Amino acid sequence: MKIGILCYPTYGGSGIVATELGMSLAKKGYEVHFISSNLPARLDITNPNIFFHKVNVQSYPLFQYQPFDIALSSMIYRVVNLYKLDLLHAHYAIPYAYAAFMAKQMLREEKKDIPLVTTLHGTDITLVGQHPSYKHAVEFSINQSDTITSVSESLKKDTLQFFNIKKEIKVITNFIDFSEYKTSDTCQRKQLAQSDEKILIHVSNLRPVKRIEDVLQIFKIVNHKIKSKLIIIGEGPEMEKINQFLEENPDLIDKIRLMGKVNELYKILQAADVFLLPSEQESFGLAALEAMAAETPVVSSNAGGIPEVNIQGETGYLAEVGNVEAMSNYTIRLLSDEELLTKMRKNALRQAQKFDINTILPLYEEMYMETLEKFNSKQK
Repeated sequence: MKIGILCYPTYGGSGIVATELGMSLAKKGYEVHFISSNLPARLDITNPNIFFHKVNVQSYPLFQYQPFDIALSSMIYRVVNLYKLDLLHAHYAIPYAYAAFMAKQMLREEKKDIPLVTTLHGTDITLVGQHPSYKHAVEFSINQSDTITSVSESLKKDTLQFFNIKKEIKVITNFIDFSEYKTSDTCQRKQLAQSDEKILIHVSNLRPVKRIEDVLQIFKIVNHKIKSKLIIIGEGPEMEKINQFLEENPDLIDKIRLMGKVNELYKILQAADVFLLPSEQESFGLAALEAMAAETPVVSSNAGGIPEVNIQGETGYLAEVGNVEAMSNYTIRLLSDEELLTKMRKNALRQAQKFDINTILPLYEEMYMETLEKFNSKQK
């Protein structure tokens, strides 16, 4: 099977999932074509079954904004024609499902067609998709897809609540490739903290929805009770709030380490004691799952799909969005009880193993085959 994957090239959850999915499919012998504005961050282009097609946007003085959607539709059309793709998989409704629909319209003019799978990841539904400028286009794009999947039950529920969806939404969760984790060496804790210090960690793209100010306040309260360090991994628009916090709390400057983007995240996650995720909204909580796969318990908000991943009192703790006091108390409880911490480490790993790629990949393969069969039967 020849599959076209349309995704964002960034470190965000949807881009990571799309890339890992494509690479896993390629390892099994599928021919996978990535179509994006840049090479996806984690894509191993050395696999002979993986192809990358960059969407180039030509700028003209007449255009106030570059017409990426048009360039994307044209590239999808060209790749489908040149490589005879069997199926398109759009990760994110806007612009990918929308552009794929336009490409399909161009193909139909030549008496050709191709099935489209759209996976909903989160902000395309909960944030961008609800804006009046995009809502109707998002709803249209979803309904024009041959198969719709969602990464969590929570996101499926939100989608059905916010949009008039006329087709079934199949939940196929995000996943972890444990084979990558097993080959990694553990990061030495002494590189990150003193032997008597606990390590708290937060990983995100530092957007407002991640509530980095809550992360900082939680750490401030915890550090007052327990000797600890905070590691922040990622880059984004909220970095200035971190700098402002450090200016206002100079005594914590040596306690907070900003690491930007890192390639071997697992090594650092495995060295941590608690992962903080106080997000305002999470469709699934992939960052929490990655931490749990590294045997790191999670203290998080109960937003969106996080409770489907982080189980209260078993793999960590959950609290209402913005309840910094509760999250701080939960973190202190964990860090003060070595027996409890060890137990939750084991529970976190056990829970994460339910989302192993070897369990989830067959669900995608089955969905692809069902989509092709239904599509081909309609064509006859």
